[in-house]
Amino acid sequence: MALGCTMMAQTHYEGNVSIGAKGGVTLSRIQFNPNVKQSFLPGMMVGVTCRYMEERHFGLIAEVNMEQRGWKENIEGYDYKFNRRLTYIQIPILTHIYFGSNKFHGFFNAGPEIGFMIAESTTANFDYKNLPADFPTLNRHNEQFTLPVKSKFDYGISAGLGIEFIARNKSSFNLEGRFYYGLRNVFSDHKKDTFAGSSSMSLMITLGYAYRVK
Repeated sequence: MALGCTMMAQTHYEGNVSIGAKGGVTLSRIQFNPNVKQSFLPGMMVGVTCRYMEERHFGLIAEVNMEQRGWKENIEGYDYKFNRRLTYIQIPILTHIYFGSNKFHGFFNAGPEIGFMIAESTTANFDYKNLPADFPTLNRHNEQFTLPVKSKFDYGISAGLGIEFIARNKSSFNLEGRFYYGLRNVFSDHKKDTFAGSSSMSLMITLGYAYRVK
């Protein structure tokens, strides 16, 4: 990442390079087809960033983040609770468009993202591998409780809006809201499979710190 930022900086002598860190919360779900009733699953994310900025309101950002995704089921009329959490290392490469003064910026980020799942966990207050006798099965799918992840590799697109405050000592602090939409199904999507679609969706709210090194 550092080598990439250095190469970008060499192409335009007026630009500047910053490195930093970020952290925050996530709200995620899986876009199932056929639909599964669910709500957003809260999680966390942390990461490091490298940013190259032009003088004319344009830049590039590369990040390496750890993000928790997944979903939380709504089982209406019953006291059953279930959520499944998938943890990814994600690498977004984003266009950075910014505007404002020397002390304050507004910005827009957008670009592609790849990810690799490094862990998964399930939390439930019932035996989801051997469903209780009174568990609802009419007009709903339950196969997603135990379906294996098809591929640990994921890719999609990200876009976000934020604000940044610039300090005198080359430091800056930013707040960003970002949305991710996965373009790869989490679970198998062959004709014989239950779900034709199972893409990830997540909303991230993060606080970040950056230091200008060039």
